[in-house]
Amino acid sequence: MDSDRILIAALLFIAIVVGANFVMYGIARGAARGGNTRWMSALRNALSKPMRDNPANQSMDELRTRVQELEKKKPN
Repeated sequence: MDSDRILIAALLFIAIVVGANFVMYGIARGAARGGNTRWMSALRNALSKPMRDNPANQSMDELRTRVQELEKKKPN
């Protein structure tokens, strides 16, 4: 009785692993074949841009320089 349950659980586990691999293969193949999907091009553009050109980073740089200027003017 116990060996039957273990065998069923093992087969179920193997089926889940094989099914997950099949789904991931389909996703990867579709992404590679699609070529010009919006999320792929957006991800490619986001990863290819240098981090310094980001508007948030520019505003943080401005804030950092302003704080440094204020720290220099601050009397001790």
